[in-house]
Amino acid sequence: MGEHPEFQDEQAFIDAAYDRLDEMRTAVAERIQEVLKQRGGTFQAVTERDIVVRSGLQRLEQLDIGRESLVFGRIDFDSDYGNGAAGDVFHIGRLAVSGRDQEPMVVDWRAPVAEPFYRATGRHPMGLRRRRHFSTDGRRLTGMEDEVFGDGSVLAEDDGLVGTGALLAALERSRSGSMRDIVATVQKEQDEVIRAELPGVLVVQGGPGTGKTAVALHRAAYLLYTHRFPLERQGVLVVGPNPLFLRYIDQVLPSLGETGVALTTVEGLVADVRPRSADSAEAARVKGDVRMAKVVARAVRDRQRPLRKPVTVGYGGVSLTLSAAMSEEIVAAAKRRAGGHNSRRRFVESLVRKRLHQQYTEALERQRRAGVRAERGEDETDAGEMDLWREIRRDPGLAVALDRMWPVLTPQELLHDLYGARALLALAGRGVLSDAEFGALYRPRSGSLEDIPWTAGDVPLLDEARVVLGARRASSAEEGEMRNYGHIVVDEAQDLTPMQLRMLARRSLSGSMTVVGDIAQATGPRAPSGWDDIFRHLPSRRPPRVVELTINYRTPAEIMEVAGRVLRVAAPHLRQPRSVRSTETPPAVVRGGVSVVPGVAVGELGRVAGGTVAVISPPSLVDGLRAVLDASGIVYGEPDRTGLDADITLVPVGVVKGLEFDSVIVVEPGRIVSESPQGLRALYVALTRATKRMTLVHAEPLPSELGFPNP
Repeated sequence: MGEHPEFQDEQAFIDAAYDRLDEMRTAVAERIQEVLKQRGGTFQAVTERDIVVRSGLQRLEQLDIGRESLVFGRIDFDSDYGNGAAGDVFHIGRLAVSGRDQEPMVVDWRAPVAEPFYRATGRHPMGLRRRRHFSTDGRRLTGMEDEVFGDGSVLAEDDGLVGTGALLAALERSRSGSMRDIVATVQKEQDEVIRAELPGVLVVQGGPGTGKTAVALHRAAYLLYTHRFPLERQGVLVVGPNPLFLRYIDQVLPSLGETGVALTTVEGLVADVRPRSADSAEAARVKGDVRMAKVVARAVRDRQRPLRKPVTVGYGGVSLTLSAAMSEEIVAAAKRRAGGHNSRRRFVESLVRKRLHQQYTEALERQRRAGVRAERGEDETDAGEMDLWREIRRDPGLAVALDRMWPVLTPQELLHDLYGARALLALAGRGVLSDAEFGALYRPRSGSLEDIPWTAGDVPLLDEARVVLGARRASSAEEGEMRNYGHIVVDEAQDLTPMQLRMLARRSLSGSMTVVGDIAQATGPRAPSGWDDIFRHLPSRRPPRVVELTINYRTPAEIMEVAGRVLRVAAPHLRQPRSVRSTETPPAVVRGGVSVVPGVAVGELGRVAGGTVAVISPPSLVDGLRAVLDASGIVYGEPDRTGLDADITLVPVGVVKGLEFDSVIVVEPGRIVSESPQGLRALYVALTRATKRMTLVHAEPLPSELGFPNP
């Protein structure tokens, strides 16, 4: 984009917009300082001051855009497209900025009037005469690109892209350790997802590089803007596949002015459990199966059981007996009662209390008729039901009996007991699980609850148990009450198990969710055949809507050609997204073991100067690659140690999904296939992480699906 006749005018406008933004920030800061100087007053006055300060600080966060572009475009309306904007000109930006006269200078990208900036095409101009895209470096305008509609149009045939100059310039930029927002270059099919209606479940199927994660995050920002009430109060939750991914995306929403969105992994939803072990492939498969919901419910019911033999307790010279038959009637009555397991313990106790008090009063009556004086004083022989209960409930035998009939349990206690007893597993899983599946679930008991080696697969089962059991006490704040949200965004949903999906569904207040992923990139133990396998575990108040992103902005066509060969075998029923870029640099193949990787990595770093290089490894070679990189003296990072901030990063294939790098080195593709539950799909993920260059390093034979000859 070269010099433009209106270049200086637009630079002057951008300068004025930034000046006004600075004034807005100063005004908010001064207001906060003014309120903080106030002292004393009524409780209401103090509360109101706190509200003003909190609101002011939140507003300052929204107005702090750092070096991000404030203004990135302009639309000139030629006609009224139903928005009353005929003949008007609007500058589109990251957030709304008004002049001193309160007239709009910059329109928030989420405002309805800004929609044509993203959606207008030559065939459907949406009332526009012109659309202008800016390229900026901080506050400095570096270029402009105009698209003219109507007579004298310079638009090419509709190809689904808008502002191609600005888009391609953004795509060519070197990557860093954090995802950037795409607010300035959102494309038509992406904008349709972002602005889709709130209610119900929206599923976004998108192949590699289609921007599905960025679209989902921009949708969260759009929904908060459009439905500020009630979403700000109800909350918006974003769920990612792992902590590395959350760190990678954590600046996108703040850059869009939204800082109140919660980000977590599925495991992070259960605050009092931290996985520190790993399941076998079979155990992971079983624990993720929806049948485990039935097993957990049965495991709870199996703990609701009558006594095998009677229990006798003395009170006031009277022997009171809780018989096996009596306990069976009480347990049956409690099972018929609604509510969580733990809350019904009080009902069980009340029935036991009534039955024993009835025995006591009947015994006293018989004594009176026989002329026998009770051991207690006359004033104590007519003890009330609660008086009796306070006395006998401390009896060790009765306490044990109650815990056998209806124990109060935590989810951890229930699952620990279940895993540690083959008999309990067989009882809870009868007719549901096979003997081999029982064996996969069995785990020797630990010395204490603190020592239990919980896994990621246990977390959804603990959550399921929490729902079935309920709180131990009516006041359950210490037990971590489950938080619900007005809207939930789920990324990489194709890898979530049915039990994990149930976790998310129960945290949705109204069934409003945005679920994004790519069936072709399903690499977990249970790869779904399609989105129907996922729908059945999500809220169903409304029929789910499915949209597909079809354009790959990240991966050059030369790399996607190779990845496509793998996709056609791994998931032949799925369509490969169309790449919009070509680098004319085909993937390279280097013959050699891990010892050649340092040299290849240094060479690639030089070719993408200022960019990032990823060494993607199968699990078995991570230690070996770490050793050769250390021996070579190369400075490199690892996700769990340095995040993605290093120029060269060693990344296990299991955590690379959703990330992107300028150059990617895929080490031993054959091992990636053999060591992953969904081998070819894991390789497909690895092959589609590069934005510019890709190199395959191998000493072992390459998978035939890649289409390269093996020597």
